Amino acid sequence: MHYGKISPYLFLLPTLLGLALFRLIPVGVSFYAGFTSWNIYSPPEWVGLDNYTEMFKSKPFWTVLQNTLQFSLVFVVSVCVTGLVFAVLLNAKLRGIRFFRGLFFLPVITSIVAVGIAWNWILTPQAGILNLLLEKVIGLTESVSWLGDKKYALYSLTMVYVWKNVGYQMIIYLAGLQSIPRELGEASKIDGANSFQSFFFVTLPLLTPTVFFVLIITIIESFNTFGITHSMTEGGPYNATNTLSYFIYQNAFVHFRMGYASALAYVLFLLTLLVTGIHFLVKKRWVKYQ
Repeated sequence: MHYGKISPYLFLLPTLLGLALFRLIPVGVSFYAGFTSWNIYSPPEWVGLDNYTEMFKSKPFWTVLQNTLQFSLVFVVSVCVTGLVFAVLLNAKLRGIRFFRGLFFLPVITSIVAVGIAWNWILTPQAGILNLLLEKVIGLTESVSWLGDKKYALYSLTMVYVWKNVGYQMIIYLAGLQSIPRELGEASKIDGANSFQSFFFVTLPLLTPTVFFVLIITIIESFNTFGITHSMTEGGPYNATNTLSYFIYQNAFVHFRMGYASALAYVLFLLTLLVTGIHFLVKKRWVKYQ
């Protein structure tokens, strides 16, 4: 038997089976489950649009949705801007610069559980390092409950997510910066441009494809928050740090409402699709290819 024509498909078969079993089929089952009442222990019962009706009438859902959008906005802006600043600073040809690149990237590969434990200790109201530093530097007289106060909890958690993830975007920016010929920046300086003008009018326009890529992956990442939330706040206090991805986990594996959780998952999917789709539509106005 001649296997020449089918051998490529045989090599692809394990990947295609894995894709079908662990991606496509679960997506289809989840879509069906969103129209059912299912607690795992009994067969799912068809309820039509009841899960979606309950969702949009539920006050906790709107609180969580607001938290998600607020978190996403702060996270995306902070990561994209801070990552670019770090990349520009670390793009210099200096002795030992690779050590600092590795140092800034270290949080990305650090265990999420370790990050949660460390930052819980840093943000502890009474003995936390942050409050002690603020007391010494600005004379803070009253301890701030960074994770226990609804006013600060979401922003404190966002800060930890930014610290954990910004190194990854920094590396992508750094790769984009190093792909831009240095001669262009040098030519602009010969023409009289200072460092800021050279960056904003030469380097940054050439970097916009990288900026767009970083923006898209950061937006998607901002809608999929779980690990640090679970290890630090578990969505509290009073849903102040609860986002859609963690709300899905709570309904699925704490309350065993698989049908409702599946409906929530599709709302999260559509929200992610909508936001990223808008950026793809407007990219022609600001993304400049060489």
